[in-house]
Amino acid sequence: MTRLLIAWSDGDDEAAARVLPLIYGELKRIALQSLHRERADHTLEPTALVHEAYLRLLPQMSIRWRSRAHFFAMAAKMMRRVLVDYARGRQRAKRGGGAARISLELIGDLPDSSAADFVRLDDALTELGRADRRKVTVVELHFFAGLTVQETAQVLECSTATVVRDWRMAKAWLSRELLHG
Repeated sequence: MTRLLIAWSDGDDEAAARVLPLIYGELKRIALQSLHRERADHTLEPTALVHEAYLRLLPQMSIRWRSRAHFFAMAAKMMRRVLVDYARGRQRAKRGGGAARISLELIGDLPDSSAADFVRLDDALTELGRADRRKVTVVELHFFAGLTVQETAQVLECSTATVVRDWRMAKAWLSRELLHG
């Protein structure tokens, strides 16, 4: 798949045709995982999330993909942006109410809270990114894209110990921000 992604980013239309069915299934899995954390009555469907994220990925195809994980990391980032834009739109429509909610069970260590406002999570991640962009990327890859620690380390070109440390620190920071911020 990595060779096909690289060929696609180099302009090979045949590679694009061969890789699209492969990436669609994985994008759908990431979308389902992302929406599984959302509130039960969320109106955005996984297929719509995949299509919107894919449309946002198309301009990125000039990127030289290093690996399958690198591509799906970017896809997860695009899905996060779609969900945040969707949540912000709902807030505007309801004059500040009804923001999309996301379960943060996988982030863990959030006492007395099983869900947090998605917009607040995005704001917290943006704030964390001002101090340490890599920790935000670890959250995007591990939490949003569902990559393993090893896959995350591969994308970031760092050790698994660094990913584990960044993940723990990001979880603690987000927990503090979401519960007390």
